[in-house]
Amino acid sequence: MDLTEIILAAAVVLFAYLVRGLSGFGSALVAVPLLAHFLPLTFVVPWIALMDVLGSLLLARSGHRGGHIQWREVGWLLPAAVVGVVLGINLLVSLPESWLLGALGLFVFAFGIRSVFGLHSEKPVSQWWALPTGVIGGAISALFSTGGPPFVIYLGHRLRDKSQFRATLSGLFLLEGSIRVAGLLIAGLYAQPDMLLYLLAGLPLMVAGLWLGHHIHVSLTQRQMMVTIGLLLSGSGASLLWRVFSS
Repeated sequence: MDLTEIILAAAVVLFAYLVRGLSGFGSALVAVPLLAHFLPLTFVVPWIALMDVLGSLLLARSGHRGGHIQWREVGWLLPAAVVGVVLGINLLVSLPESWLLGALGLFVFAFGIRSVFGLHSEKPVSQWWALPTGVIGGAISALFSTGGPPFVIYLGHRLRDKSQFRATLSGLFLLEGSIRVAGLLIAGLYAQPDMLLYLLAGLPLMVAGLWLGHHIHVSLTQRQMMVTIGLLLSGSGASLLWRVFSS
């Protein structure tokens, strides 16, 4: 990357983790589509996956101290998510990047529109929905480091308290993300040149973004938070779709 791209990438990482500190999810949904304009998807996914695990560790520690993490919900989702991660990693290393980028852009854009307009029911769902949710979320997270939406949709129907919601997502992402990082390591994706350099450069930006997002979090309602994130994700997904179709 040239200097301009480096500055833009740094701004993307900072902003992505501000969103993560605000909501408990969304860092990869913001970062991966935008960073894919500068770097190969097979580089961006493992980079952000490891950053997300470290970010989840910080947020989960805070949520655990406050007693907000609902571990029973995590326990239902995690086994199915492991199956999905294995499936997703195999697809990541075998499918053409243009297919993956197009699917990612459409996925992020659709989830953003859903959040902006509140296109979902308030009705609680059965815990058995954790099984398909886990498989789908794990597969998407391995492909794009953005498995949050299926988990967000499911937990949004299970947890109404925004602090429990954010903390439970962080606990889930810490465990599921650790498994995903291990799979990406086995697949050899952390052996790419400059990966360590990007990780070290991204860490202070991640911490700063989480800190800013956490302080904004306390002043927003759940609805305001979802609309704000939805607008950001819609723009992120649309930019990636434009890139795919214009090329």
